[in-house]
Amino acid sequence: MKIVAADIGGTHARFAIAEIAGGRCNLGAPVTLKSTDFEGLEAAWSTLPARFDHALPNAASIAIAAPIEGDVLAFINNDWKIRRTGLAARLGLEKLLLLNDFGAMAHGVAALGHEWTEHLCGPDVPLPLDHPISVIGPGTGLGSAILLQRAGRVEVVETESAHIAFAPLDAAEEAMMPALRRMYGRVSNERLVSGPGLAAIRAALDPKASPMNDADLWAAALAGNDAAFERFAMIYGAVAGDIALAHGAMGVAIVGGLSNRAKTRLRASGFHARFVDKGRYAARMERIPVRLVTHTHTGLVGAAAAFAQDNAA
Repeated sequence: MKIVAADIGGTHARFAIAEIAGGRCNLGAPVTLKSTDFEGLEAAWSTLPARFDHALPNAASIAIAAPIEGDVLAFINNDWKIRRTGLAARLGLEKLLLLNDFGAMAHGVAALGHEWTEHLCGPDVPLPLDHPISVIGPGTGLGSAILLQRAGRVEVVETESAHIAFAPLDAAEEAMMPALRRMYGRVSNERLVSGPGLAAIRAALDPKASPMNDADLWAAALAGNDAAFERFAMIYGAVAGDIALAHGAMGVAIVGGLSNRAKTRLRASGFHARFVDKGRYAARMERIPVRLVTHTHTGLVGAAAAFAQDNAA
């Protein structure tokens, strides 16, 4: 059968036609829309037949950057709201699976396998099949999930680890806190480990710095040495290590375009030193492989894979 796979984040809504057979999926070419160009999911969905140049399948798996709870799904980093009651009918669907976007990311990591990963730091070995894996990635926000692979079945626990409070670890980060608290009140990990987080870090380090938009700031940061990026990488590593500890993970899969673009600089940064700097648990952290998932559309693959598993004969 064919389904529509969707991955709706804070900035973009991505869609693809996936073919499901024998519990596996084959993903077609995706369509990417800007969320701000549409009032909501239904408006974006109505344009898809013309974009794919054919009628849509009557089944879909939609990954959403919001907790899947209650009737109205509200995004943290997007103005869209999705009402679950009657949604399948409004989209013209007979079968519909809704899942959290990082639940889909975790399913995607499992479906893609080792060949779609590369070493980022830690031991250069495959992600474990007999222990939990933390799936982590900053984008418009910060996402995380726990991946378990047991008896041939993929199990995923969607988490909101991004919203744990940020913990400064040295004098420079302590000095940043007054400015960060003025910006946000409560400072969560997501405020710093995300695309917009680089600007927040830069402003907190140097309140007199000239404003730059996020695109220009990231381009400059990735082009050469940059104090804000080095601090971002250190905080990212610390947060990733904390999440892995909280998840009981013995492997970390880093996902998303931002980390892929920054991979060379992350490897040369203080990311891994902060990742393993966990006091009495440092030896454990040093055994954890941290691998970068290189597929451009891991969330779409995962949305389709989750549907395939749920509907396997």
